[in-house]
Amino acid sequence: MPKTPVEKQQSAEYFLDLIRKSKRGKFKIYIGMSAGVGKSYRMLQEAHALLKNGINVQIGFIEAHGRQETVALLEGIPAIPRHSVFYKGKQLEEMDLQALLNAHPDVVLVDELAHTNVPGSKNEKRWQDVLDILDAGINVISAVNIQHIESLNNVVKEITGVEVTERIPDKVLILADEVVNIDLTADELIDRLKAGKIYTPEKVEVALNNFFKSESILQLRELALKEVAGQIERKVETEIPRNVSFRHEKILACISSNEVTAKTVIRKTGRLANYYNAQWYVLYVETPSESSGKIALDKQRHLINNFKLATELGAEVIRTKNGKVAATIMEVAEEKHITTVCIGKPTLSLIEIIMATNVFNQLLKKLSSNNIDLIIMS
Repeated sequence: MPKTPVEKQQSAEYFLDLIRKSKRGKFKIYIGMSAGVGKSYRMLQEAHALLKNGINVQIGFIEAHGRQETVALLEGIPAIPRHSVFYKGKQLEEMDLQALLNAHPDVVLVDELAHTNVPGSKNEKRWQDVLDILDAGINVISAVNIQHIESLNNVVKEITGVEVTERIPDKVLILADEVVNIDLTADELIDRLKAGKIYTPEKVEVALNNFFKSESILQLRELALKEVAGQIERKVETEIPRNVSFRHEKILACISSNEVTAKTVIRKTGRLANYYNAQWYVLYVETPSESSGKIALDKQRHLINNFKLATELGAEVIRTKNGKVAATIMEVAEEKHITTVCIGKPTLSLIEIIMATNVFNQLLKKLSSNNIDLIIMS
């Protein structure tokens, strides 16, 4: 049976995508639970091994932070000169993306993936520079700490009490061909800190009372191990054929105009979607009481920011207007063949809960009859 014009176009686009992927550079990320575990050190060790095998390796950007072990390994590895920028009264050094692309080495080392570039640079973030480098057919070895992953932002803040501002979208890790965890025990990391191998002496005490508390390190270590395990599982799912058929997950996150709840639901659903390698959606149902003429400006701004966050994490945003929220959720779930619906924990008063019971029961019955799981997120 001959293909329709649409099918021919889709087939051509798929083939073109395969060609692009074949020309794209390979991407390896070293991930760690915190600064000081040895990510840069391992990158440089690998660079020396590649150089011995005749591979053209160059340093795009490595920040040794004065750590003598790391500084010693810089010797003998060619480096692309940094670009000097004068910003806010300071002379700063940035990775020279264009010089790197012009040099076109086989492999380039690019540290601190979550770094924010100086305003006026081609890209806002270093991870965007890395995507440009990969698209140019150059292989990249990079590094990032677990606290810089976007969907873990809330969790890291709960663990450490610190709001991490420099973050990378989860899709960057998904694009990686290889993710390697650099692991240390909590005691080993704290010993390194006290020995002055991570920060200068005046910063040690502050670090011990923040990120480097033993209980915080243990939890961050767990997050890093889980992240790498999830990456491996995703590769198994996508690259190893399975004879047994299984349900392909499609997840729907339902959000409100509540900034905090919506952001939590989006991030947690993003993690879930990554784990299952699932397609996912974020649904916002605008009720008459939340129309543009009635909703507060700050809530409108929060909604826009949350839509942006969802898109960055890989979701497709669906925004619709309807007074019947439960019915709309079911319509979208049926249309998109959703397998799991995620909602935030209700923050209603007792009277509102009683009044909404029938609606909620209707939703539960419809989800159950359609074999759709419901997850209520705290």
